[in-house]
Amino acid sequence: MSVRTRDSLGGRAAIAGIGATEFSKDSGRSELKLAVEAVRAALDDAGLAPADVDGMVTFTMDTSPEITVAQAAGVGELSFFSRVHYGGGAACATVQQAALAVATGVAEVVVCYRAFNERSGRRFGSGVQRREPSAEGVALGWMLPFGLLTPASWVAMAAQRYLHAYGLTPDAFGPVAVTDRKYAATNPAAYFHGKPITLADHAASRWIVEPLRLLDCCQETDGGQAVVVTSVERARDLPHPPAVITAAAQGAGRAQEQMTGFSRDDLTGLPEMGVVADQLWRTSGLGPADIDVGILYDHFTPFVLTQLEEFGFCGRGEAAGFVAEERLPINTHGGQLGEAYLHGMNGIAEAVRQVRGTSVNQIQGAARTLVTAGTGVPTSGLILGSDG
Repeated sequence: MSVRTRDSLGGRAAIAGIGATEFSKDSGRSELKLAVEAVRAALDDAGLAPADVDGMVTFTMDTSPEITVAQAAGVGELSFFSRVHYGGGAACATVQQAALAVATGVAEVVVCYRAFNERSGRRFGSGVQRREPSAEGVALGWMLPFGLLTPASWVAMAAQRYLHAYGLTPDAFGPVAVTDRKYAATNPAAYFHGKPITLADHAASRWIVEPLRLLDCCQETDGGQAVVVTSVERARDLPHPPAVITAAAQGAGRAQEQMTGFSRDDLTGLPEMGVVADQLWRTSGLGPADIDVGILYDHFTPFVLTQLEEFGFCGRGEAAGFVAEERLPINTHGGQLGEAYLHGMNGIAEAVRQVRGTSVNQIQGAARTLVTAGTGVPTSGLILGSDG
């Protein structure tokens, strides 16, 4: 990896608006309508009109193209539109793409969005039903015939090795689930509002794929989330304090696959997140001690632990204790386990609320938040900070 210090992106763009639909199990409307509702809500929050937008970014997996959403939302001409691959790994990268466009003058106001009926429509948890031939898909041919058919089964392989390597039991994953649900219980937007759990509840929940239990797995959600990115200077004139994009990064490790990189030398970590961590720390000049809140991608609890270790918040194999001791507030919205599974976009919104000081579970003095995107796949991350 090349040696570099700070890049020229940090501090040049900010998130000025956030908006979402309700999070449900049956939205009763199209994914396009969900996307448009989220986009309009984010623009309203930013104090901007659709006519102000000249850029849009989303996920390759989104069924509502940028141009279609722009048309349906009343947006006019676009000078920038883009998509990012790899499922949840795209979340923070959409903001990075928007920030790059703003910083270089390609666009002035860019909306990032994700919307799907992931519970009432296509359910990612059901695994691979059919797949168009692709070079990337060939790797799954080594996994599917042996029963590794779902994301839970792919993560379980790595989780089992993690437990073995560090002499742990599946109870090590319990503190993540309990922490997420604790915050969800006091978040009215969360699907599991008012429904905290205990470690005993976690241990009693049924197996999905050992060593993963039901309460180790995220929800399947219908909904949409959008964020508005513009220059820091313009954001200062808008209704809310800017959430400054202090650093943004993408990362893929050696021998990277989509959650099935079992041929790697070591299955106990997340090399792709290590690449992101290295970039974020080096380009921002910050470190773990500078982070006030961590919004860590939590489609499955084990990978929250390995993310904490990749970022250097604690030693290898020590993250379960780190979470149990509440040494860093994490997923204060309830995470994807407790609030909603929106491919991580709702986590970005929570990071913005923490910087603004408006979270329902506000951490006093939160000035810098770390946000991560999908794990086990090529991924991305952000550090958001207050202005000044």
